[in-house]
Amino acid sequence: MHWTGHASRCDREFGKRFCNAAYAFEELVAELGSAFLSARTGSTIEPRADHAKYLANWIEVLKNDHKAFVTAASKAAEASAYLLVNREELKEAA
Repeated sequence: MHWTGHASRCDREFGKRFCNAAYAFEELVAELGSAFLSARTGSTIEPRADHAKYLANWIEVLKNDHKAFVTAASKAAEASAYLLVNREELKEAA
């Protein structure tokens, strides 16, 4: 999901450093995007222990910006749509 942030794709860059608010926001976009893709494709996902380490950072972002969740969900939907629309092209390139 982070891959979609490149300027030639969805042009999204929120952060590059682990544990800052911008990076936490990008992680929230990625997690929501993964959930959206899983729901759309009928995939099942299993929670992973390493996901829990992001929770405190997400909570901080959400506390500090009451629009953060809606914005993250919007960016995640955009990234998910990009991947779904371009999936055949992406398969060929892989």
